[in-house]
Amino acid sequence: MSAVTGADLREAADEMTRVLLPHRDRDWSVPAGSLSWSCWTTAAHVAHDLLAYAGQVTGRPDDGYLPYDLRVSPDASPAQVLTVVRACAGLLAAAVDAAPPDTRAWHWGPCDPAGFAAMGVAETLLHTRDITLGLGVPWQPSQRLSALVLRRLFPDAPPGAAPEVLLWMTGRGELPGRARRTSWSWRAAVD
Repeated sequence: MSAVTGADLREAADEMTRVLLPHRDRDWSVPAGSLSWSCWTTAAHVAHDLLAYAGQVTGRPDDGYLPYDLRVSPDASPAQVLTVVRACAGLLAAAVDAAPPDTRAWHWGPCDPAGFAAMGVAETLLHTRDITLGLGVPWQPSQRLSALVLRRLFPDAPPGAAPEVLLWMTGRGELPGRARRTSWSWRAAVD
């Protein structure tokens, strides 16, 4: 199994920008898919999580999240929020790529850099999907990145096309013969 890397994070953030930037002038105050958050708030949430994960990897706390938060200016345009996402993805990518593989930091248990990278890719893919649904833009996560996320965070995932399985595992889609998931969690911590 290949580890999720900084290059994968950059690819996910580049894809988010590629698919959403052409729709920057749309109404981003609409709900992002089935979420109660707006598309704008969902994009800002992605940036927040990516920065939080970067802090964890570099700060290496073993008992909780570092006590800081990202605040995106409420006046930021959708294009500016996407730039913040890319900046935070770059910070997490640099942190992941610089950290030795045996580095551990807290995320509901000890998590390695590849686990933080996988969570960052997952947040980016899943919330890009939420935003595209809110904006009415057809889009599916990439097969390769979805497969990486499934292997690292959802080792019990059923077989099938990785994007559809990832959406099902996170309660965002249907899989034939399986009930829709109403709760889920990923497994980022390692032993």
